[in-house]
Amino acid sequence: MAGRVSTPGATVVSRALSLLFAFDDQHRRLTLTELASRADLPLPTAHRLVGELVTGGALSRRSDGRYVVARRLWSVGLLAPLPSGLRETAGPFLNDIHAATRATVHLAIREGIRTLYLERLTGRASVPIISTVGSYLPLHSTGVGKVLLAHAPADIQEEAMTQLTRFTPHTITHAPRLTRQLVEIRDRGYATTTEEMTLGACSIAVPIRPTGPDGPVVAAIGVVVPNL
Repeated sequence: MAGRVSTPGATVVSRALSLLFAFDDQHRRLTLTELASRADLPLPTAHRLVGELVTGGALSRRSDGRYVVARRLWSVGLLAPLPSGLRETAGPFLNDIHAATRATVHLAIREGIRTLYLERLTGRASVPIISTVGSYLPLHSTGVGKVLLAHAPADIQEEAMTQLTRFTPHTITHAPRLTRQLVEIRDRGYATTTEEMTLGACSIAVPIRPTGPDGPVVAAIGVVVPNL
């Protein structure tokens, strides 16, 4: 489970954090019972702590009884430091790409073996996709993710190769094939996908190197278009 801390001597803070960490991309709205289960906490303890989190503005309770992350906590999350003001620096370039294509434009970074989406611009020509600002997706199935994976340390690549989930019939789940593709991405300087995360969608992505063409890759910019 996402926030498992059922260990002797667990502090109140660790238990509260386990409730917050119970939320993820696939679990955005949770009942009290679901929160207690995913945090591995007794229901009475979860009930007390969730009540305090709601009072403190970290969680909100919807009319159907489910709990969601509150806007105050989201605002705090936006204060997390990013490499050299990445969103602000990349913003004008994202806007230019979006204006030229009217397609979905992404800005993403790598966190572990996942892609974290920092920005998403959409337009009339955009195709339906599942990414949202602040969401995570695997590295192996998107354009921005493949760019980040291609330039990730060897241990990250090895770990990612053990978790090649299939999302569509076109998702690459054969590790040797993906390894060869990562070499090609590094050689040519960009990545592409064809319906590997979402049917009907293709993407192209490039790395961001703030210190020059030979510097480290800190992020990726990608464009998602229909597969015509």
